[in-house]
Amino acid sequence: MTNPVSTLKIHRWDAPLDSAAAAAATLELERGSVLFLPRLHFALEESEHRFLSPRWLEGTAKNVSYDPRRAHIAHTSATGDDRAELVVMMERFAQHARALVTTVCSHYREKLSYGLASFRPVETRGRETSRKKDDTRLHVDAFASRPNQGSRILRVFSNVKPDGAPRVWEIGEPFDAMAQHFSSRVPPPTAGSAWLLEKLHITKGRRSPYDHIMLGLHDAAKLDEDYQRASQRTHIEFPAQSTWMVFTDRVMHSALAGQFLLEQTFYLPVAAMLDERNSPLRILENIYQRQLA
Repeated sequence: MTNPVSTLKIHRWDAPLDSAAAAAATLELERGSVLFLPRLHFALEESEHRFLSPRWLEGTAKNVSYDPRRAHIAHTSATGDDRAELVVMMERFAQHARALVTTVCSHYREKLSYGLASFRPVETRGRETSRKKDDTRLHVDAFASRPNQGSRILRVFSNVKPDGAPRVWEIGEPFDAMAQHFSSRVPPPTAGSAWLLEKLHITKGRRSPYDHIMLGLHDAAKLDEDYQRASQRTHIEFPAQSTWMVFTDRVMHSALAGQFLLEQTFYLPVAAMLDERNSPLRILENIYQRQLA
């Protein structure tokens, strides 16, 4: 298996790149590499170190979520000044992440849109959950409640754990191989189901055939014990104070261990890619021989 990680040694979120280096890094991402930035870290303010505790989560939530488009924070027990300062921290990370993507992938600048940011203060290892929600199992990202009609899911991660412990991932086989393996196991959607899910506000928008297939691939891979046990994978450890970015809708990945992570999701139209043939949408359309979105 080829190395799924490409390293970029920049130390600023808005570090300038020449056009050739930016294009090369962008193509690495689009082809399914994890872009690793070992010298780039997100610095917490002194007063923000108090947020490095699971106590700021609300109820059974596994992460605090933040919507940069509305400056809205959710799933946190923080109130008053604590809540306001947590918003400031997550907004700063969202801005840093956007500066990084639009610098490294300058071609995306006008088409990139914000998704949610998250702060994950709970240790991943040993957390009990259902198999479909278990992110320690190899999967590609597909959001059940947020259809994206084929748009790419690009995510920026930063390990802010202070004691040096890494974020541990595994990277699986190429998307093309996984999709070929599981495509026959994805049943067709029930007639009218996409309309009904939208009408009942179960989904935020209409599911396309692409969204249905991606969810099917996500679930089939996670639920297949033989696949989870025997499929090829590469072990990766992202050190504390490092950052990485990846198209998680294409890269098979699992998060095995780690605590205190910041993450920002972005959406990108397929047409804005340097080479849209690398998108899951085009790969799946080639497999299914029809238009999916």
